[in-house]
Amino acid sequence: MLYKILLVGLLATFEIYVAIGTGMAFNLSSNVLFLTTVTGGIIGVFVAAFLGDKIRSFILKYKKPKPAKTGNKDKIIMKLWEKYGVVGVGFLGTFIVGAPISIGIGYGFGIQPKRLVNWCLLAVVLRCFIFSYFFNYVKSLF
Repeated sequence: MLYKILLVGLLATFEIYVAIGTGMAFNLSSNVLFLTTVTGGIIGVFVAAFLGDKIRSFILKYKKPKPAKTGNKDKIIMKLWEKYGVVGVGFLGTFIVGAPISIGIGYGFGIQPKRLVNWCLLAVVLRCFIFSYFFNYVKSLF
């Protein structure tokens, strides 16, 4: 049982949807699943936030510079950034693609890590709560 909980927590540091599905496959209760995924998700947010600068500098050390492009994708991303700001990147981005990727995008836009982490943490807790209990309820219907 302990190995199942640790595996779900480890998966939650990277992707909460996979962790919740795995926890349900292991027949973990809703409360255990919620606590495990929240803990793993919070750890994932802090790892991505505080190691983000080191990972970025490591990647930039070996990355070759590319010529600047101006295309439609750049315009769309900038419109989304201008429309939703930190809330869009931190909160909505965590729901859509996950906290580590959302934090990486936020670093790319130059958002202060403290503001970004607060929105990501709120989204992680809310997402874990909703999906842990909702999917367990749906599972009980069948």
